[in-house]
Amino acid sequence: MDSPHEDDNKARAMNDYLQELPSQHLEPLWSQMNVMVPPTPAPVAKPHIWKYADSLPLLHKAAEMVGEKQAERRVLMLGKKMPLRRGDVVVTPTWHWHDHGNESDAPVIWLDALNLPLFRFTPVHFAEQYHESRYPSVPTENCEWRHPWAEVEAALDAQDGPYAVHHYTVHGKPLSPILGAQAERIGGHHTTDEVREQASFLYHCYEGRGRTIVEPPTGPRVVFRWSARDTFAVPAWSRIQHVNEDSAPAYLVAVSDRPLLNSIGLVKPQA
Repeated sequence: MDSPHEDDNKARAMNDYLQELPSQHLEPLWSQMNVMVPPTPAPVAKPHIWKYADSLPLLHKAAEMVGEKQAERRVLMLGKKMPLRRGDVVVTPTWHWHDHGNESDAPVIWLDALNLPLFRFTPVHFAEQYHESRYPSVPTENCEWRHPWAEVEAALDAQDGPYAVHHYTVHGKPLSPILGAQAERIGGHHTTDEVREQASFLYHCYEGRGRTIVEPPTGPRVVFRWSARDTFAVPAWSRIQHVNEDSAPAYLVAVSDRPLLNSIGLVKPQA
């Protein structure tokens, strides 16, 4: 056993050593390992719900204040002009021109699920502007990048049981290497089993009324009460349980970062 004097000498030597590291832009990994590699996932995201009724006035105000050129509100891709109806999921793939348009007299509101937060940590992304305001296009009803809600709802309703999940895919793969999407049907007055996984989710209620219980790995348990057009965020490694509070089925659509986590080997199989 070292004497107190020897312990003090070792402590001073270590402190002097640590003072030398910054000048060479070095840090001691051993002092950061528990923070960098925690025993369980520790997301910094917080559960949150956006109530459509509260957000709608602000969306209308944005439409009045922000011009079309600023907002980039124009969906054409590779010259395929496809319809966008309530509940449809449309992918705008990389390295393709795309824009959006509204040919009706009423406002159109949609939810963008973007991978942009990823590029805060890998800032290698960029965008090119087409030399004209519109890309030449031909109307088309069917396209591999459009997933009509009518077909998704039919696939959900064809499954047995009070709870069903439909995964959006293209050629058997997720919609993108980074983000995936799924739709869920919850039968009347049904409560789903509690699930937990490393992916984070952004849920949108297409139809129905209910609540979702979220127990994040950090922070208190929360209960979100949702109805049609509400959107809520679920951090990674949260326990999730949905409850349909109505007699009619409820439909939720969720986007997650599961494909990204799978591709880099960060998903732990669950028993």
